Amino acid sequence: MSSPGVASQSRHVVLVVDDDRDAREAITAILEDAGYDAIQAANGSEALRQLGDNPGRCDLILLDLMMPVMNGWDFRRKQRETPALAAIPVLLMSAGAHMPTVSGELQAAGYVTKPVETSDLLAVVGQHCP
Repeated sequence: MSSPGVASQSRHVVLVVDDDRDAREAITAILEDAGYDAIQAANGSEALRQLGDNPGRCDLILLDLMMPVMNGWDFRRKQRETPALAAIPVLLMSAGAHMPTVSGELQAAGYVTKPVETSDLLAVVGQHCP
């Protein structure tokens, strides 16, 4: 376990992108309690800025689709167009039965449906960040 305030190289870093602050903070807390390092962004534009400031530091992106400023579809398009970011796997987060179709269209690594269940979240994140 790492010391407080000191990031360990062995911990996976997950970027949580969601405009709902309460949801974003709850997901971040779940991930951190499970041993992941989590960083946050309130929309796609902020997420691109975070990734640009920390190239190579993110192992997985949890991406909400419906957000102001830059939604998940636009973020994903820009991410895939950026060579330094294109390989980072993305898990979509959204409500609705359309997630399998949208996940395929956006070439996402998978998805979790909202409201997010802790066990489902950790299972799918664990597949990409063992």
